[in-house]
Amino acid sequence: MTKALEHIRVLDLSRIFAGPWATQNLADLGAHVIKVERPGRGDDTRAWGPPFLKDKDGNDTGNSSYFMSVNRGKHSVTVDIATQEGQQIIRELIKTVDVVVENYKVGTLKRYGLDYESLSAINPRLVYCSITGFGQTGPYAPLPGYDFVFQGMSGLMSLTGKPDSEPGGGPMKYGVAITDLTTGMYAAFAILAALEHRHISGRGQYIDLSLLDCAVSLTSYMSMNYFMSGKVPQRMGNVHSNIVPYQVFRCKEGDVILAVGNDTQFADMCKAIDMPELAEDPRFKRNFDRVRNRLELEKILETPLKQKTMLQWVDIFEKHNVPSGPIYSLDQVFEDPQVKHRAMRIDLEHELGMQVPSVDSPVRFSDTPVNLTRSAPALGSANEQVLKHELGLTDEQIQGLKEKGII
Repeated sequence: MTKALEHIRVLDLSRIFAGPWATQNLADLGAHVIKVERPGRGDDTRAWGPPFLKDKDGNDTGNSSYFMSVNRGKHSVTVDIATQEGQQIIRELIKTVDVVVENYKVGTLKRYGLDYESLSAINPRLVYCSITGFGQTGPYAPLPGYDFVFQGMSGLMSLTGKPDSEPGGGPMKYGVAITDLTTGMYAAFAILAALEHRHISGRGQYIDLSLLDCAVSLTSYMSMNYFMSGKVPQRMGNVHSNIVPYQVFRCKEGDVILAVGNDTQFADMCKAIDMPELAEDPRFKRNFDRVRNRLELEKILETPLKQKTMLQWVDIFEKHNVPSGPIYSLDQVFEDPQVKHRAMRIDLEHELGMQVPSVDSPVRFSDTPVNLTRSAPALGSANEQVLKHELGLTDEQIQGLKEKGII
């Protein structure tokens, strides 16, 4: 069966997370992704462990779980792009690809003659996506930065965590690299938009993506609240500013999320906890009453919810059509019947001969299924395939490049 992007070739000059996440998404959809890495070392994240992938004999392979999570389905080629010979290899590859993704500091690739202006002269149909911390323009453009920094600068951490007045209060980062992940997703759909426009214009284009910009975009309706009210939103932990009860409650065992979005659902919840009278209490009958009397209602609900376990309450609320859900640890996530039915944990073949667990793509197509088969590549494993069979280099030329440390 054909995959959606089987006709697209991508040259991945990115490292770490945001860029590789973008190109992995393209690879999942069928794109042929050539990942260029430094000879001998590869992407920094190969060493970001433990845990590391182990070979059949139980030995560490030097491929961290972090690297494996964002590089599946790609072909690894080792090229030293700081050398003239390495730069020439990249220029030859440019003639064969549709997309370049890179995340070097502003100006770095221009010094090597590998910037958009130089490469689009070779391939005018090239879509070239640059991912940097602060973008290509502005006072901070030359500065480096990691996800954590942008979670703080964007205001996300001012919205995440308990209020300062509560025990454990203060700014809190997300449990995953949310800025990198979001930027990678923005990059993937921006690239697809540029490819679609190429069908009309016949030309590629340049995409300038900033981690800070993408992080700021995630503030979404909270920024709109600020713009329209003039009030700076504050951290509220696990409660909602405008809906009650819409929060986490402690159970006999575990914690349950209640997401009661309207008065009918509130009445159903009251029946579920065997306190139907609450739905007629004038303090709680309507949502705006519940918001005003939030603390009183929370104290009332705490007692019955502690009488049963998280899973018991989820089952009860489900039967009463009350929006709710468990707070799982990751081992529980992948044992959940729905997650198992959707096959979100899969095993992929690695080039070293092992089966490697992975989180499946969430995209489900009717005609062009994702159908993942290959895990992240071993360092330089596609050198011969790309250099010899795609670029036409001879064995002698390849050996000479190896001896010089260029590949």
